[in-house]
Amino acid sequence: MTIRLLIADDQALVRGALAALLDLEPDLEVVSEVGRGDEVVEAVRTTKPDVALLDVEMPGLDGIEAAAALRRAAPGVRVLMVTTFGRPGYLRRAMEAGAAGFVVKDTPAAQLAEAVRRVHQGLRVVDPSLAAETLVAGTSPLTARESDVLRAAREGGTVADIARELHLSEGTVRNHLSAAIGKTGARTRAEAARIALDNGWL
Repeated sequence: MTIRLLIADDQALVRGALAALLDLEPDLEVVSEVGRGDEVVEAVRTTKPDVALLDVEMPGLDGIEAAAALRRAAPGVRVLMVTTFGRPGYLRRAMEAGAAGFVVKDTPAAQLAEAVRRVHQGLRVVDPSLAAETLVAGTSPLTARESDVLRAAREGGTVADIARELHLSEGTVRNHLSAAIGKTGARTRAEAARIALDNGWL
């Protein structure tokens, strides 16, 4: 029985290399490749893969948002996150979004193929060192609103810009930024955003 695969990665070279490696396996067939997270659901509807391999950082929708969208639109498709960014917060958020597995891109080809097979069988596959880091790191200390404000702050806008974008008052934005800076142990909002991003909380 052949396992049909979709690969979503915004880097064409990486996407092509993954497809070429996995196509060498006799029981695996890449039926679709996309470069944006917001193309995943439509490609799944059209090509009907069994397993979707999603990168985390993509334009349109990130891989975690795409995994959540797939869970709603095509719950039978299993999701394996394959990413450069082995951040503990990403692993936790991906699993909460419905991913069945999480591996990093430097995983050897044979191991990646085996991860695909295991995910297809209904098992969970997680990079062991990342799983240990995630347990140590714990959950994000930020509220959903604090995360939204830090995401907006990453673009470098003023408090007024962030307030307009998120439909909040400037005072509320300042309060959320202050709380996020305190919780991350940062000195500035830029540093808070970087710490949150490095931990995979954004």
